[in-house]
Amino acid sequence: MTTAPRPVPELAPEAVEEWRAEEAELVDLLARARHRVGGVAAFRLGPTPTVLVTDPAAVQHVLGRHPERYVKRSHRARMLVGDGVLSATGDAWKRQRRLLQSQFTGTGMRRYERRIAAAARRTADRWEGYRRSGATFDLAEEMRGFALDTVWRALTGLPLDDHTDRELRAVERVVAVMPTLPSNAADARDAVAGELARIDAVAQAAIDTARAAVDTEEPGVLRVLLDAADRHPEYTDRLIRDELVTLLVAGHETTATTLTWLYLLLDRNPAAHRAHRDDPQALVSETLRLYPSAWLLPRHAVEDDVLAGHRIAAGTDVLVCPFLTHRDPALWPDPERFDPARFTAAGTRPGPLGAYLPFGLGARACLGTQFALRETTALLELLLPLGLPTFHSIPTGASYSITVRPDGPTPAVLR
Repeated sequence: MTTAPRPVPELAPEAVEEWRAEEAELVDLLARARHRVGGVAAFRLGPTPTVLVTDPAAVQHVLGRHPERYVKRSHRARMLVGDGVLSATGDAWKRQRRLLQSQFTGTGMRRYERRIAAAARRTADRWEGYRRSGATFDLAEEMRGFALDTVWRALTGLPLDDHTDRELRAVERVVAVMPTLPSNAADARDAVAGELARIDAVAQAAIDTARAAVDTEEPGVLRVLLDAADRHPEYTDRLIRDELVTLLVAGHETTATTLTWLYLLLDRNPAAHRAHRDDPQALVSETLRLYPSAWLLPRHAVEDDVLAGHRIAAGTDVLVCPFLTHRDPALWPDPERFDPARFTAAGTRPGPLGAYLPFGLGARACLGTQFALRETTALLELLLPLGLPTFHSIPTGASYSITVRPDGPTPAVLR
């Protein structure tokens, strides 16, 4: 006998009011919903409920098995990335994803090995200088510089120069203020119009340079996009700009944040450095468990469905939250503890596919996953033998935007 679907259990309104009164982060409300209601939980911030999904089987249902029922709507970063692959939907997204996918998987990745190694060596040489001189440096800035240099080399075939580096700080400033911008798209764009103009200028200069350098031996992803324009008229300079900025945002923000968190975690857990400095992959994987690149994945139900035995009506907003799934004590023993051994051969990583998804899951998982993992491990193979930095001060909390970022500077020395 088939059991009839049940309504999604809902967080009590007084719990939502407590959260409003505290003016806490959205993640605090989501944590309350999961703790008090469960892995599929509803809460109301308006007249209709939003459904939070953290249960692994439900995560797999939404992202892996039925992405056609749970779709992305207008991305919050659309004012920055335009119609790039991150925010595109429908057939346009399928075409754009197909074109870029081959660049970041299998044989496509091999063409970037030398570029990744060169960017890592550049950063390692700078750290050797810090160790000799005892100079103070900001670790988060170092990681930002490395990640941006690496993705710029992949996109253009050129190392990052100082002028481009300065101008592309506008990307970080836009990302940082995004949660506070007006809800109206036009007003939001107007609020950061100057920063967007600087980003547009950098992108157009890169497009013009790539278009002129037809004989470059290793031209990068930008050349692939320009070649696509010869076959597909939709690849205008504007769409190429949007793809370029999308890859810049997704390709350096997440990597820089992961590496920064990793060193902050090692500062609190130096034994993990001694135990795993020859296994940077385990260090990266555990850092991504605690601070996943995609901490929140919004979706929209376009048809009625049954999720983990619960009715989901068409039109429902659904929030998949890897950040909370990765901190579920039913899946991860002592979940707040930094323990890279979870990701070694003898580790106890949970079996369900939806239990670990730092780069998302299913058809819309991050297409740069292999690139990100390779660049982080390439850098750590050079930096970890140099020892751990000593921080003058460390951030006391986190800022939740596109990524989860430390909420302050990270001044350090390397002795």
